[in-house]
Amino acid sequence: MHIILGGTGNVGSATARALLKRGEPVTVVTRKADHASDLEKSGARIVVADIRDVAKLRTVLRTGRRAFLLNPPAPTSTDTDAEERANVAAIIAALDGSGLEKIVAASAYGARPGERCGDLTVLYGLEQGLKAQPIPAAINRGAYYISNWAGALDDVRRRGKLVSFIPADLEVPMVAPEDLGEAAARRLLEPASDTALRHVEGPERHTPRDVAKAFSEALGRPVEVETIAPEAWEATFMQLGFSKPAAQSYTCMTKALVEDQISAPDHPERGGTTLRDFIRRVVTAAAA
Repeated sequence: MHIILGGTGNVGSATARALLKRGEPVTVVTRKADHASDLEKSGARIVVADIRDVAKLRTVLRTGRRAFLLNPPAPTSTDTDAEERANVAAIIAALDGSGLEKIVAASAYGARPGERCGDLTVLYGLEQGLKAQPIPAAINRGAYYISNWAGALDDVRRRGKLVSFIPADLEVPMVAPEDLGEAAARRLLEPASDTALRHVEGPERHTPRDVAKAFSEALGRPVEVETIAPEAWEATFMQLGFSKPAAQSYTCMTKALVEDQISAPDHPERGGTTLRDFIRRVVTAAAA
């Protein structure tokens, strides 16, 4: 049995579906059962649990042999770093006595030591916590999520503008959730001795202008990039409803990406989902 934390999110559900397609038994851990109805119909076992409930989470983990760990993002109206670090601590604590034989965890390009730089520092903490415990742990660091652009669709439709914190012509590694899910499923099925750090991205690297072009082709109308200046990043996040601590963390992550403090590997594992195909699916799903 494979236990999937964060199993109803984009990457977690993609991992669960990739395993189910292979005929593997899957348990999806979620806080809301109604979010997992499609996965349940596909054959997954659904368990409702809060990952902060260490005793219950450990009990769930004991029902499986291998687990995919994804630290769910905290609401941006909260102190995201504090909330997500508390999640990490609970997950690590629940592993003690779980009896698992292997763990696969989702991390991010550029994960690094430090404080209050969002996923970069929170997920580095997860990586270090996994290294310090005895269960073999494989880490997949994912590139910038293409799915981050999906939330721009309404504004793109309304104004023909793609708002971007990333300069229009800056090329960055991107990856689709389904490619991360496939990569995680493969690692869950590999020997427990497979614990190397891997990087996963899509078939090509892209700029925000490429994303605007993909939206333009899918919508059949011109789309331009509207870039937010660095000095306006924090204020813009707060205008979007972020708490001040969350805005500061996301500003730090954006700065790391834009100033190329996030190193991209020369030979990552590459998925097959193209930017055009992903954006086309987003537009088609919204229309339906």
